[in-house]
Amino acid sequence: MDVVEELVAKAGGCAVIDGGFATQLEALGADINDPLWSAACLIAKPHLVKEVHMQYLEAGADIIISSSYQATIPGFLARGMTLDEAEGLLRTSVKLALEARDEFWKSTLRKSKPIYNRALVAASIGSYGAYLADGSEYSGSYGADITTEKLKDFHRRRLQVLAGAGPDLIAFEAIPNKMEAQALVELLEEENIQVPSWICFSSVDGKHLCSGESFADCLQILNASEKVSIVGVNCTPPQFIEGIICELRKQTKKAIAVYPNSGEIWDGRAKRWLSAECLGHKSFDALAKRWQEAGATLIGGCCRTTPSTIRAVSKILKGRTGH
Repeated sequence: MDVVEELVAKAGGCAVIDGGFATQLEALGADINDPLWSAACLIAKPHLVKEVHMQYLEAGADIIISSSYQATIPGFLARGMTLDEAEGLLRTSVKLALEARDEFWKSTLRKSKPIYNRALVAASIGSYGAYLADGSEYSGSYGADITTEKLKDFHRRRLQVLAGAGPDLIAFEAIPNKMEAQALVELLEEENIQVPSWICFSSVDGKHLCSGESFADCLQILNASEKVSIVGVNCTPPQFIEGIICELRKQTKKAIAVYPNSGEIWDGRAKRWLSAECLGHKSFDALAKRWQEAGATLIGGCCRTTPSTIRAVSKILKGRTGH
């Protein structure tokens, strides 16, 4: 039984992933209007990064994801950092999550009736498009000169550094096209990465990847890899998730992870977010129960979800009244 299967079993059949990171950093006063996005806090305010991890652990997250989604070596070098400093910040992203997990677990063990599981730490690796920060992470369109080999070269050193920093999992997040999925699977083999990985795609219509390619084509690639333990979707509207889970279950025997966006819609006129409930959608936690019933075994949130979202998800999935 690997670490993920063990955690899912301890969690009662469905492990809870944490929620939106940048959303919560902003709530704590961080300014993330930056090409490095939430990774900018690794440089300026690492204590806030650790605080966000703590808040999600308190909320009942079984898996916390490092703040390295948009942390790339080229991105840090463009800031005038040395290669050593850039790699050090990648390690710091994992270290902060591990420290939060260990401190929280120590305090949990001191309680007479522990209600938490010892969480796992996943090192986040965003897509090439996330580094470009030009919208291509939402279209999957990287241009004619990008090849599988170029994508492998882009991801290689970051993967080596993060895998070597001691996480329990590697989380490839919001992958928008088949070519990048192929590159990541090949890279895991070439580098002989021993840390279990998940690859989660992003979708804008619930039927295809952002690129327009089918889930079935991509899952053929992932199914052939023993290095990929979990497949799924994140950074996707919640109303599409149930249908995607049903599609994934037809195509794979691997564990399925889903952590969509909150479902809020930006109202450009009023310049504010409209809640999913305003739009006639079910609450996030009620949907999460349906995702569990549809066959997902790892469930959490992405953009605009918060510790209160994850607390509600944890309660409904684990049948708890406490927290």
